[in-house]
Amino acid sequence: MTVLSMPHSTTIAQEPADPASLVLGVDTHKDIHVAALVNGLGARLGTQTFPATAAGYRELLSWACSLGTVLQAGVEWTGSYGAGLARHLAAEGIEVIEVNRPDRAARRRSGKTDAVDAEAAARAVLGGRATGAPKSKDGPVEELRVLKVVKDSAVRNRTQAINQLKALLVSAPAQLRESLAGLSNPALFKACAALVPEAGAVHQALHLLAHRIKQLSAESTTLTRRITAIIQGHNPSLLELTGVGPDSAAILLIAAGDNHDRLRDEASFAALCGVSPVERSSGKSQRRRLNRGGNRQANAALYRIVLSRLRWEDRTRAYLLRRTAEGKTKREAIRCLKRYVAREIHRCLSASPLPVPRAA
Repeated sequence: MTVLSMPHSTTIAQEPADPASLVLGVDTHKDIHVAALVNGLGARLGTQTFPATAAGYRELLSWACSLGTVLQAGVEWTGSYGAGLARHLAAEGIEVIEVNRPDRAARRRSGKTDAVDAEAAARAVLGGRATGAPKSKDGPVEELRVLKVVKDSAVRNRTQAINQLKALLVSAPAQLRESLAGLSNPALFKACAALVPEAGAVHQALHLLAHRIKQLSAESTTLTRRITAIIQGHNPSLLELTGVGPDSAAILLIAAGDNHDRLRDEASFAALCGVSPVERSSGKSQRRRLNRGGNRQANAALYRIVLSRLRWEDRTRAYLLRRTAEGKTKREAIRCLKRYVAREIHRCLSASPLPVPRAA
């Protein structure tokens, strides 16, 4: 009788989790934060609600530390409602990990409460599903973000005011419309600003819109100068790249954050900007495409940089001609160019200084 020997299987013993180490999970809101504590074995120790104030942050941390040693904290919405709490926890020496919203399928199965979301944030950190570090929001890049928000609204409102002014001219009285016909935009705005408001409703509307356009233009110019000065003081090499202006540089810096070391390498930055290659092969067709996720504003900034280089840089035009000759479409070649530009941008970002951590 022949005995068949079964293949020997080796099992690698995993080190058991330390039940003494606690993980904090926080579901953040505008007025309150709901916290949950989970130990190293996954057992929930308790949940508590705290006000979203500086005193509430201290109470939350005191409550958590009263139950054990907290080394990590998973916080939702670290860029908005959880920004203040994330800064407070980081200043106290706790590793803060950014947690995305819970899985929708799991939420449908088990329901949703703030306590459940807080516990899910803690378990995401404990299970290793959440590993991303939040933006520090304590350096010049945060100043850029704030100024860029105001500038974008000024540019958007200025465009709206210009469109409204020109729309009113279409149905304005013939004498007024003919007197303003053929003028360039600066001359048109100046002429409308000089109109007498008491002459009629149309005159008053054009007068007010012209002054609004002038004010918003001044705001945009002032903010552009301020943004440029911050970039030159923080990372001047970024503006030296071909096709990179203050707006594009600000968007890319904001996407990376002050603590750009949270990006492991250039591939992670490319994925953040949505320009990392994704396989799209089927059968005999072997090809790749760039993903449609990531920060879309950063993706649009890279696209504008590529378009500028296609117009002004011989190296980029030669690359486009070579890839199209190989059978690539222009759209596919531009996707490749965006990936190369992301590599150059990441090198400049890596050279910029990191923020100095604030003391507790």
